Amino acid sequence: MARKKDLPSVGELVVGTVKAIYDYGAYLALDEYDGLEAYLPWSEVASRWIRSIRDVIKEGQKVVVKVIRVDKKRKHVDVSLKRVTEYERKKKMIEWKRAQKAEKILELAAQKLGKTLDEAYEEAGDKIVDYYGELMAGLEQAAMRGEEALLEAGVSPEWAKVIAEEAKRHIEIRRVKVFGTLVLRTLEGDGIERIRKILLEGESTAKSVSKDVEVEIYATGAPRYRIEIIANDYKTAEKALKKALERMEELAKKLNVEISFTREYKE
Repeated sequence: MARKKDLPSVGELVVGTVKAIYDYGAYLALDEYDGLEAYLPWSEVASRWIRSIRDVIKEGQKVVVKVIRVDKKRKHVDVSLKRVTEYERKKKMIEWKRAQKAEKILELAAQKLGKTLDEAYEEAGDKIVDYYGELMAGLEQAAMRGEEALLEAGVSPEWAKVIAEEAKRHIEIRRVKVFGTLVLRTLEGDGIERIRKILLEGESTAKSVSKDVEVEIYATGAPRYRIEIIANDYKTAEKALKKALERMEELAKKLNVEISFTREYKE
């Protein structure tokens, strides 16, 4: 995870720990911003009617919220819980947990070299983020390929060696899977061929994201099709799924095929 700014931006998803709950709202400490206090108004807790805020959140609970207002002069932040979708919540929590683990590994490497975490970011972490887009993604590459993966990112041999050692010690590479259901309908006479073309295009688009991506699309009973994408990490898998869906929707529009997608989280 790259080091955060002093304040989050409007629209940003952040992880917060509930510190105090009142009838009119709650106060959270934003974990990614050194415990910066944020206010969650009562009206932003839930879309449905609730008797008490405590029916939704509890002190000490970690929640994903969306930033809705930022007063830079007062360093005051307002957030919303009800504007976060279930998909956004799960995705953000996965990213946050990955970021926490990655930062801990970087800190362990820094301790071996007698350096601080800030120095670790300046001399290695920021370069890994710039090259791989995410600290954990770079560390996973180091766990698989060794220090060479970090040298490619411009990290010095001294740092690359120690970080790769810690990555191999603390990261178990497991393939991850994202999946969901596609529904494709058309009244065209050659509809089967059109749908087949769309599915094949989605498969090839997903695979183009990375050589490590595996894709499987199969019928579960027309007009429903299941798409499964397997990759070394969730970031790559999500990117492959997003690009595949964008391309299939684009092609479906041209071929006069109705298409919809429902994301699933449990098999």
